Amino acid sequence: MTLYDELVARGLIAQVTDEEEIKELVNNGKAVFYIGFDPTADSLHVGHFMALCLMKRLQMAGNKPIALIGGGTAMIGDPSGRTDMRQMMTKETINHNVECFKKQMSRFIDFSDGKAMLVNNADWLLDLNYVELLREVGPCFSVNNMLRAECYKQRMEKGLSFLEFNYMIMQSYDFYELYQKYGCNMQFGGNDQWSNMLGGTELIRRKLGPDADAYAMTITLLLNSEGKKMGKTQSGAVWLDPNKTSPFDFYQYWRNVADADVLKCIRMLTFLPLEEIDKMDTWEGAQLNTAKEILAYELTKLVHGEEEAKKAQESARALFSQGNADNMPTTELEEADFQDGKIDILAVLVKSGQASSRSDARRAVTQGGVSVDGEKVTDITTTYAPADFDGEGKIVKKGKKNFRRIVAK
Repeated sequence: MTLYDELVARGLIAQVTDEEEIKELVNNGKAVFYIGFDPTADSLHVGHFMALCLMKRLQMAGNKPIALIGGGTAMIGDPSGRTDMRQMMTKETINHNVECFKKQMSRFIDFSDGKAMLVNNADWLLDLNYVELLREVGPCFSVNNMLRAECYKQRMEKGLSFLEFNYMIMQSYDFYELYQKYGCNMQFGGNDQWSNMLGGTELIRRKLGPDADAYAMTITLLLNSEGKKMGKTQSGAVWLDPNKTSPFDFYQYWRNVADADVLKCIRMLTFLPLEEIDKMDTWEGAQLNTAKEILAYELTKLVHGEEEAKKAQESARALFSQGNADNMPTTELEEADFQDGKIDILAVLVKSGQASSRSDARRAVTQGGVSVDGEKVTDITTTYAPADFDGEGKIVKKGKKNFRRIVAK
């Protein structure tokens, strides 16, 4: 099976510009491709995960990845998939986020010996002269076509700012720059980036002639069986930074995916052989729980390393077998958390992040969804003293699989 055929079999490819040419490039290790990551936070998240895995797959087959960090485009903000305008960030915040991205990407991409490149589009976008840019690329873009682009449709309803309108031009210019400077012949990205990517291929052809071969391929968005983007929890995004989402929580996120989504996620995100995954297609019932463990372990190993993956798996299994929970996420209560030497169960749930508010915690308790050290708590006035959390602390469980160890200073 060729690499391209494998990408199709794994359900990764959404749209391509020239399929035969792209097949030729990726199957023979001739693709010099880039994927862009706008540094809108200080960590990559699950939404970036599929792109990073795709870069790893292609690099393993001899292709050369260029990881483009959008230090310049982040100053404008991508309107794709949004109904409101992104909050503008300072240069200092963007630069900090760029540095954080660089460290995380090295887990997936081998940057040694010229095997890959890491570039920041701030290096060329921030030095552009506005009038010169208008004269150079302005004639290559049709406003009529841009307004029909999917990435602008949602924003048009509430009002598309001129700032955001320029995002497609900036992303297209990135491809144009990388093509000329590094011989980059392909751009990959999420399926919501299709219009922006076509803008790049068209700009290259219009500026450099019909023989300038530039191609685009979009990756299937990671959606659950309900059609919603995966990688979000009640408390926010699932981050790749262990300080923002612990390896245990990362593991638990994938361990808790719906039965209908687990095999799709294994196929799209893991590096397990397709033959092995195909055998799982007939799995059902308890076997799907095994599949979820495989998914959670493989992805945690990819992001956090084998040792952390083993710890997370052992800790998760220990919870269900009532064993020790040394590697479980821990919340430390401080003196200020206790009122008159007591803290109630609602405050414990909020402090540990298992509830977003006291009213959310109250619902969980009254509906019978909370237990402490294996005993169900249904009284919202239940309180604890600091001494109750001595030693290994208390294990608080909300729902079926949300556990925290609570200790006091």
